[in-house]
Amino acid sequence: RILDEETSLVTSFTPDDHGGERYWVSVGSGRSSKSHLKDIVDAIVRIETYYHLLLMQKPLFSAAVDQAYKFEQVHLKQREIISGHIGHADATTLQRWLNGLTQDLLKTTRLAGKLHFELSASVPYDKIVHRTLESLNERTLPQYRPMSDYVLSGITGVAEGYQQLLKRIDTLRSGFEGVISILRARVDLMLQSQNLTLLASVDKTTKSQAILQYTVEGLSVIVIAYYLSGLMAYIFKGLHEMGWLPNADIASALFVPLSLGLALGITILGRKLLHKKFSGDLTPLSSEKPQA
Repeated sequence: RILDEETSLVTSFTPDDHGGERYWVSVGSGRSSKSHLKDIVDAIVRIETYYHLLLMQKPLFSAAVDQAYKFEQVHLKQREIISGHIGHADATTLQRWLNGLTQDLLKTTRLAGKLHFELSASVPYDKIVHRTLESLNERTLPQYRPMSDYVLSGITGVAEGYQQLLKRIDTLRSGFEGVISILRARVDLMLQSQNLTLLASVDKTTKSQAILQYTVEGLSVIVIAYYLSGLMAYIFKGLHEMGWLPNADIASALFVPLSLGLALGITILGRKLLHKKFSGDLTPLSSEKPQA
């Protein structure tokens, strides 16, 4: 009995020669209107349609369960290996782990996208079947099982199973992303350490170059002072021979400090001129603006 005491619905759920299932509907004389019969037919069509929509994804669901299990086993093994060796892993090992995990993440993401597309509507379909069965208000006839027993026995837990699989895949994907984030953080730390080492090396090299520069400048001062002193020694000797200078050696000795001062002044002046020249060459380049 459905809807009222005068309406009956009977089916065997056995496909005929054409693969279709037949329903026998009996209505009383008081409910023989077309609209009443149409409501019953619409309800049967809704039940059949969404019942089969739920069940037609079972092969995909079964295959996805196997894939998810394999991914979980791989992920568990990878996590154990990475956890045990990440402390002393080098850059090559980290890169190999990242490449493998990224490939697994792509496969999992692709599987998750396909399952979400195919299975995300299972909950609404399940609700439609349940609500349609409730709207029929079934009452059991003698020697017959309620139609809802057969329908619900086929789909009970199906939608929930689909949703649990989707959550399982999402959890697996989150696990891959978490391990990848840890490895990337480890790589970033290694890069920062290498950068700090490189900066320290550059700083040491810069200091060495500065010391070398000051050493070269000091030697330049000494060389210039030496040649100035030698040149002036010849001049002083000449002046001594001409009788204009009483003692050439004393004059040469007294000129040594002066030659050092002159050499230092020449070095400083030359450095300033070079800085000014290079600064003047760079200023026009920096002031030029690109034209549209």
